[in-house]
This record gives sequence, C-alpha cells and structure tokens, in this order.
Amino acid sequence: MQVTIGSPLAGVVVPLATVPDPVFAQEIVGPGVAVEPEGSDPVVVCAPVSGRVASLFPHAFAIQIPEGQTVLVHLGIDTVRLDGHGFDLQVAVGDVVEAGAPLIVWDASVTRAEGLATVCPVVALQGDPAHVGAAIPLGSSVTVGEPIVTWSLPSTRTTAESPHR
Repeated sequence: MQVTIGSPLAGVVVPLATVPDPVFAQEIVGPGVAVEPEGSDPVVVCAPVSGRVASLFPHAFAIQIPEGQTVLVHLGIDTVRLDGHGFDLQVAVGDVVEAGAPLIVWDASVTRAEGLATVCPVVALQGDPAHVGAAIPLGSSVTVGEPIVTWSLPSTRTTAESPHR
C-alpha cells in the first residue's frame, strides 16, 4: 500500500538536508521533505493525511493514519521557544481529521521576528528511507494538499491470503 502525504501549507518543497536542525536534516526521526512557507500571514496549516491527531503542540503535530504509521509536521525550527505565541490550535489530541482539514493557524511573522527559521519538516516518523520519497521535484511550489511525499507501507496480508497457511 502507498500513502500519499499532502503539503500541510502553501510553499516551496525543499530537502530535509537543508533544514537547520540536525534531528531533521539527518533524518533521525524519519525521512521526508520540508516546506518553506510562502504567501501572507497567517498560515493555515492543514492535515497532510487523514487519521487521528496523535500528538499536538502549538508548533508541531503528528497524525496517525489508520494503518498505524505516523506523519509529523513541525512548524519552523526551535519554535518551541515561542511558548505557543503565534499559533492558534484548531483541533485536539484524539480528533479524527481528513486530509486538508485546518489544524493550526500560524502567524509566521512572530517566528520570523524572533529570528527563527520558518521551514516546516514533514516527516514519515520512523519510516524506512528506502520506502519514502518526494512526490514532486524539490524546489517546486505547492498548495495545501498537493502531494509532496509518497510512503510505501509493508504488505499487510491476512492469514487467508498468505501462501504459507
């Protein structure tokens, strides 16, 4: 099965390696891409996949898809330092959301005013880099929901389908 991860915001798709945080740049938490926001503030950040909000902070969230895998979106770098200033949560942990649903309204100008990077990593948490790739050329401009990452999930055959019954 293949999962398509949509862009959570309008912007330009860039490689994770360019993110100024080694946890993301070195894919320690998983592979993916990042999106540099473009357009005016506030930025409406949307669900990149359908699923359950597994974790939620003013500056980041994770959505668990029905198959069990999790997609992480982090708004800016070191934005935890803002203590929620500039972020307006639209959902709660445990909410079931559809891809494209608004999750956070982000005033990225607050982030920029503090001298923090606004680039947003979109990560297949603990995904195998061999099974995760960009769905669009890096450097491309995207709109909300446009496919940016594909994640090939392992086969989940049932016992009845298994050739080794």
